[in-house]
Amino acid sequence: MAEQATATDPRANRLLAALPADEWARWFPALEPVEMPLGAVLYESGMPMGHVYFPTSSIVSLLYVMEDGASAEIAVVGNEGIVGIALFMGGETTPSRSVVQSAGMGFRMRGQLLKDEFNRSGPVLHLLLRYTQALITQMAQTAVCNRHHSLDQQLCRWLLLSLDRLRSPELVMTQELIANMLGVRREGVTEAASNLQRTGLIRYRRGHITVLDREGLERRTCECYSVVKKEYDRLLPPPV
Repeated sequence: MAEQATATDPRANRLLAALPADEWARWFPALEPVEMPLGAVLYESGMPMGHVYFPTSSIVSLLYVMEDGASAEIAVVGNEGIVGIALFMGGETTPSRSVVQSAGMGFRMRGQLLKDEFNRSGPVLHLLLRYTQALITQMAQTAVCNRHHSLDQQLCRWLLLSLDRLRSPELVMTQELIANMLGVRREGVTEAASNLQRTGLIRYRRGHITVLDREGLERRTCECYSVVKKEYDRLLPPPV
């Protein structure tokens, strides 16, 4: 059944699909389907977190926002994961902002229910800790990439990470939003996207990015993408 999962099936999310039968029976009634429109803010920095989210066909960007309003992405979460790890890691708030980067569907669960499941110290605890380790790897590698690699390489990494979390080669994304995610000026994103388009790797039209040559993007990006992907593949169940 997992192979046929769609965005309206909770098991389109890899973590939910990996739940053993007993845990699934407890979780299923508590999962609420939610639309996740582009730009929707799930959490603001410092605000109480009442729910956790399991994207199925959407992607959520975790952003760190500075006092002057500037922001930079620290991680992306899609159908491989959960948004709101602070709830089961001992905190009730997070210093980052969570924004829907690619519109779609997902499911949410009340935070207290998830904490209760985590505290059972069974398979849920181990699954969520493995996911958290993978997410920390992504955050660390993103920081290294933003410091040491070119904007061209960063954009390739960002596109590939997004593709891994979608069932389509097309992303609906403005250059301004990409610039906010990467923490760079819009002109830099325009130049980098134009370079990728000229070499036939992507097609960009009016906020729609279509990846034409994924293998070409993988050759062009830095090692940061493969480091993150290998860690997710090692720690998490395979995609549904």
